[in-house]
Amino acid sequence: MAQSSGGDKVTRYIVIGMVTLVVAVGVVFSILSNKSGQNAALPASVSSTDGYGVVFNGDLTGVPVVDLWEDFQCPICGQFEKLNGDYIASLIKDKKAKVVYHPLSFIGPESIRAANAAACASDEGKFLDFHKFLYLNQPTENGGVWSNTYLDTSAVAVGIASAKFSECVNGTKYAEWVTNVADDGVKKNINSTPTVFVNGKEIDRKTQYFDATAFAAVVEKG
Repeated sequence: MAQSSGGDKVTRYIVIGMVTLVVAVGVVFSILSNKSGQNAALPASVSSTDGYGVVFNGDLTGVPVVDLWEDFQCPICGQFEKLNGDYIASLIKDKKAKVVYHPLSFIGPESIRAANAAACASDEGKFLDFHKFLYLNQPTENGGVWSNTYLDTSAVAVGIASAKFSECVNGTKYAEWVTNVADDGVKKNINSTPTVFVNGKEIDRKTQYFDATAFAAVVEKG
């Protein structure tokens, strides 16, 4: 069903997101400057040819390709995940689409930590579980909740409790990768989240993001 507040609410969040980007960009740059490059460590299932995204069903051909650009702190991304996340997961499970997740860090340090932790979860084969967990437990933006300690210890909820994961999270192992995703987003003019492409074309923000039937239709049409 379509969300009742429709385009107005989406537009409001886009504006909020852009303002947040301007405020946070200096913080993000200070943390990630000099931490990007072609030699960055890459998480499991990541493809540099797919914009450094976390790729599912990358070996499939003749199926829709869904690229999802998101920020784990973005409230509207949480709304999108709540409405469409299970459907996207079913596309992956049933091998009906190639899906590429691009975790961005527009909103600031806690977005960076969350993206890094999600990458660490990918190494554990738990990216989708941890992805869902983050949105189900999304706090106030940069409210201090998503520390590395929290992201590490809370991952037990999705079955992650390894020393390797702890080291990855607390050492911010994939900081360079987070920057590479952000850099690719800049190249592709991604300036709001979520942004979704199907077969390289952005879907309609006013009609297809928050109507589950319309979203499924555009994906399945390819």
